[in-house]
Amino acid sequence: MRLTAMDVFNFDSASADMRERAEIWSETLRVPAMSVGVYLLSADATDDQTPHDEDEIYYVVRGRAVLRIGSSSRAVVPGDCIFVAAGATHRFEDITDDLELLVVFAPAYTGD
Repeated sequence: MRLTAMDVFNFDSASADMRERAEIWSETLRVPAMSVGVYLLSADATDDQTPHDEDEIYYVVRGRAVLRIGSSSRAVVPGDCIFVAAGATHRFEDITDDLELLVVFAPAYTGD
């Protein structure tokens, strides 16, 4: 995907399309320096992600959960923006309301 000087995606449309397709992850924008995606976890879901090779930022659009990074944990709510360092073990737990997250990877996500 090659971006122009201004590319836009609508988070609500992307998440609605993903729900229709029963997807939990979709990359929406990508350049070599970063990638952006939407991550959806339903209430009571199990987040089975593994550490990534990239730094990551989560922005909580909707929902409530606990984010565990290593041995630390913190409740997250809409409006929270969380940094997770490359290689850090992390996952969302105790998801009480469907979680909708905007995710930014830098550099672009490699899938590892």
